[in-house]
Amino acid sequence: MISVGAVSDAALETGELWQIVDRERASLADLLEGLRPEEWETRTRCGDWRVRDVAAHLTVAARFTYGQVVREMVRARGDWNRMIHDSAVREAERPVAEIVANLRSIIGARRLAPTTSPREPLIDLLVHGQDIALALGRPREMPPAAARDAADRVWTMRFPPRPWPLPKARLVATDIEWTRGAGEEISGPISALLLLLTGRTEAAAPRLDGAVPKAG
Repeated sequence: MISVGAVSDAALETGELWQIVDRERASLADLLEGLRPEEWETRTRCGDWRVRDVAAHLTVAARFTYGQVVREMVRARGDWNRMIHDSAVREAERPVAEIVANLRSIIGARRLAPTTSPREPLIDLLVHGQDIALALGRPREMPPAAARDAADRVWTMRFPPRPWPLPKARLVATDIEWTRGAGEEISGPISALLLLLTGRTEAAAPRLDGAVPKAG
C-alpha cells in the first residue's frame, strides 16, 4: 500500500477514483466467478500467493474494522508486510464463492486501511488484477487514466518507504500524456509502466521499448 503524497495535475478527482475502484472490483469479481477450481490454486508472481490469496487480499482493507487491523498487527508482531500476507492467506481459506461474494460486497464501500487514500485500493486492484490475469493467461484491460494516476502515486510515495526501486530512466507513456524520470528512455503503455514501477519487470518488459532493466 502507498502513502499519501503529491500527485500530478492530471490526478483523478476522489469521486472518479472511487467509481473506477468500484468498476474494477465488479469486473474482477466477474472474472473470478468463472474460474475452474484448479485455476484458483494457480501460483502468481506475488511470492507464494495463489490466485485465491491475491483475490482474498483485495477484500481485506474495505472489510476489516480498525480493531481487526490492530489484532492482525499484534499477530504479525508489528510487521506490516507480514500482516498483509498472513491476513490474505487466512482469508483465502474461505470457500471461493465466499471470496467472490466478499469482493462484490465491497463495491460502493469507502473504508480504507489506516494511513491510506482512495489511490491505494486503486493501485491494488489494477496491479493485483494483472497478477491474477497474467497467472491465468487471461486478458484484462487497464484504464489508461487510472493507470496514470496509480503510476504517479507509486512514483511519489515517501512513507512507508517504496518497496520497489525507481528505474534510473526516463519513463514515457505512449498511450496517454505522462513522463517521469531522467536517463535512458523506456517507453510503452502506461499500464506496462505501472507494472514496471511495482516490480513486475518480467510482465512489463515485452510491452516496453528502450533500456528496460532485467528482471531480478
